[in-house]
Amino acid sequence: MTGFGRAEALVNGRQVVVEVKALNGKQFDINTKLPPILRSYELDIRNMLNSLLQRGTIDLTVSVRQEGASKPMVVNTDLALFYYQGMKQIAEQTGLPQENIISTLMRMPEVVAPDTDVLPEKEWESVKQVIEQAAKDLMQHRLHEGSAMLKDIMLRINNIEQLHEKILPLESERVERVRARLTQWLADMAGKEKIDPNRFEQEMIYYLERMDFSEEKIRLRQHCEYFSATVNENDMAIGRKLNFILQEIGREINTLGSKANHAEIQQIVINMKDELEKAKEQILNIL
Repeated sequence: MTGFGRAEALVNGRQVVVEVKALNGKQFDINTKLPPILRSYELDIRNMLNSLLQRGTIDLTVSVRQEGASKPMVVNTDLALFYYQGMKQIAEQTGLPQENIISTLMRMPEVVAPDTDVLPEKEWESVKQVIEQAAKDLMQHRLHEGSAMLKDIMLRINNIEQLHEKILPLESERVERVRARLTQWLADMAGKEKIDPNRFEQEMIYYLERMDFSEEKIRLRQHCEYFSATVNENDMAIGRKLNFILQEIGREINTLGSKANHAEIQQIVINMKDELEKAKEQILNIL
């Protein structure tokens, strides 16, 4: 499921801004963009977000700014003094002016470098809370999206159940149509007077038994009821279970279609399949 979360706070003079985005995915996959000061805590951050978000493709960006600078700088004083002695000696020997030594000195390699010190443990706990808040904000987005998905999925299941009810009044007509069609076919092929009524009735019973889909209808209704009950379970892996149930619903619908031998029932089955595919598309977002 998709989502976005953002949180910020002031931690010991550092402005911490956290943004986390999520796209749908079956597994947990995270891309982090962290300042050097947080690199040592990257594994802790990954484990924390895995626990909170469970799955999806996650993009995390953390910005730490201090006194208006996103990358606090430090001066290597010992190295600067070493460079200074050498520059001063060269200037004295050549008679060059020494006014620009400082500006030149500050541009020398590694004299001025970003502050890569590790964030103190006490401050890390505060930064951790900011990251958690951003993740919880993202989960709120997921909850809103999930509510809309649930409403749409249940609409599809209810539509399948309603279509299932429309099959019931067509069953007796279906049997009579089959009987009439076979009777007419035998009459045309062999003549009505040559038909043995007892043998015909035995064959008809055998044929209708093979066409009977009473068990499929019962299982289809049970699967729909089980689906409706399952969506209320408090389970983070509910998407997989719902997908399995939809597969079973699809299996019963396909069997109904193969046994229908009735134009109107076939149309109902096609509409069932259409509703089922729409439900499957939504389920993919919560796997």
